[in-house]
Amino acid sequence: MSAVSPRELRIAGLCYLAIIALGLWTEVFVRGSLVVAGDAAATAQRIAARPELWRLGLAADLLMQLLDVPVIVVLWRLLRPVNETLALTATGLNLVQTAVLVANRVQLLSALDLLTAPAVGAAFLPGQREALALLAVQLHGQGFGIGLIFFGAACVIRGALIAHSGVAPRLLGWGLVAAGAAYLLNSFALLLAPALAKLLFPVVMLPVLVGELAFALWLALRARTHH
Repeated sequence: MSAVSPRELRIAGLCYLAIIALGLWTEVFVRGSLVVAGDAAATAQRIAARPELWRLGLAADLLMQLLDVPVIVVLWRLLRPVNETLALTATGLNLVQTAVLVANRVQLLSALDLLTAPAVGAAFLPGQREALALLAVQLHGQGFGIGLIFFGAACVIRGALIAHSGVAPRLLGWGLVAAGAAYLLNSFALLLAPALAKLLFPVVMLPVLVGELAFALWLALRARTHH
């Protein structure tokens, strides 16, 4: 299939599965439980009451980006024999996404500092501090969407290479193409039509979860059987 060993593929698959699990945990159980949409006061109260959970979520976010690096390297090696230029393009796009998301996590720290650091909080009235903290959380969400534009494009390229080459089951390639297209649709809707993005989100996330999870499971569990 390629110069990539089954062991390397399995390691990449396990990293990919960990990324998916950590992403769901941080979005659903951390930010989903602490951030109240449109309510700065309630959000501030919840974050200030659970700063350790907020920090754990941030640590999980950064671990996701760390685990992304071996996945990027293995996928580059897997797809390089198919089309080196496109494989390198997808790698570059993925690295841009990772760098954007790492830098974007500072917004989450700034929200926490506004609500828990006495020296920072003293510079603002309570209402201002709460509003700024919620703004930081919202900017993080927008920055996340911007980063996913690059990842969505990378998924489309990788999926197309897989679908047309057979280095992995072709259906998985088309699943990645669908996931990448869904990321692009969601991110551009978030930037251009936020109200529409809220309606689209549950729909576009289905191909993302199915496509990425199926590919990650194949890497982790089925790669050696495809040689």
